[in-house]
Amino acid sequence: MSAEATVLDQEFSEKLQSLLKEADTPLLVNPTLDVFRTVILTASELDDTPTDLQILATPDLLKTAVEDFILASQVADLIDQEVLSLRTSTEIARSSLLISDEQVITIVSLDDELTGLHSTDDAFVETVRTAFADGWEASNQFSLRTPPLSRVRETLSDEFGNDVVDDFTMMLESVDRVPGDEDELDEVTIALLVAANNNELLYDISKWGEDTGVASKATFSRKKTQLEDRGLIDTEKVPIEVGRPRLRLMLVPSDLEDVDSLAEQVTG
Repeated sequence: MSAEATVLDQEFSEKLQSLLKEADTPLLVNPTLDVFRTVILTASELDDTPTDLQILATPDLLKTAVEDFILASQVADLIDQEVLSLRTSTEIARSSLLISDEQVITIVSLDDELTGLHSTDDAFVETVRTAFADGWEASNQFSLRTPPLSRVRETLSDEFGNDVVDDFTMMLESVDRVPGDEDELDEVTIALLVAANNNELLYDISKWGEDTGVASKATFSRKKTQLEDRGLIDTEKVPIEVGRPRLRLMLVPSDLEDVDSLAEQVTG
């Protein structure tokens, strides 16, 4: 059996790019969060549509991974392009395995580096792939509620214009991850700050959020109140012909140019 140990931190993305482009149906088994994130980001950055990628993970791993809006929305994009399938199982190997038709890579973390032992032995690769192909068929499909990031940007552009999309993208790129609802700097908070920077109505941004599946109107309203209480946004009433006045959002800091400072204020 041919096996070789390789430190993958610096070369992992290149190896993944090559494998995702060339393998028919690569299978990632039992990834850690870091491995899952690296594989998804690598697949998302490919210029060409990657080959179908299958990921078999524990339910807890996938639930934790999709709490990050950026990661979850990129996962949703790949699923929407029909190049990624996610399934869950509690009966899988303890090590992270990346399996193609030609090689098996066992990925482990040592001293904060991803280290891999890979084999290209035909008989071994075939045995491992057959075993986990059976496990894939017996596993459960994972349901993802987060909308694709491409759809989020497209609908923002359609509803509010390019300035809002640019601000939203700038805010996303200013942070490594966007955690879930328990953390203050989530996707709803970012959308509200961007809307306030462009003086949009709370009704419009919350309706957009509910229609696209980002979050409910109630969640937008609750987050708006939190940002008001912290002195980050303000509102003014805008009369309408019928019904209660609507609220226009305004950013208390002058603008979003100093994104890092604003992010620190939100999370501090």
